[in-house]
Amino acid sequence: MSFASKLRSIELCYVAPIGFYSIAGIILLATLPFANFPPHIGLTGILSIVTAYGLFKKRFWAIWLVAALFAAATAIALITLYFVAFSNLVTSLSMIAYAVLTWVFTLYLAVKSRPTEA
Repeated sequence: MSFASKLRSIELCYVAPIGFYSIAGIILLATLPFANFPPHIGLTGILSIVTAYGLFKKRFWAIWLVAALFAAATAIALITLYFVAFSNLVTSLSMIAYAVLTWVFTLYLAVKSRPTEA
């Protein structure tokens, strides 16, 4: 199946999680040099991009990566909020937005996903 036909066959409401995980992964990888290269941010960024690929290709393992990213993103966002404690408003607001969007898209994909037959 060609890339153009794959884009035509994908549901419009299914593009939002793919876009979120793609953009989140790119942003996380772009912030690595500014944060002194912490490995958890790099790993979360790579997993986000792989998850977006899996959702785009409709792979069965993509939902498992969404669940793993749900736990990792929630932990990263809440720990960052705890230590920053709104002393840096931009960081605090971005972590709140990241956590909320992660929860929303995880819930959406959990409701929309159909169980696959083995």
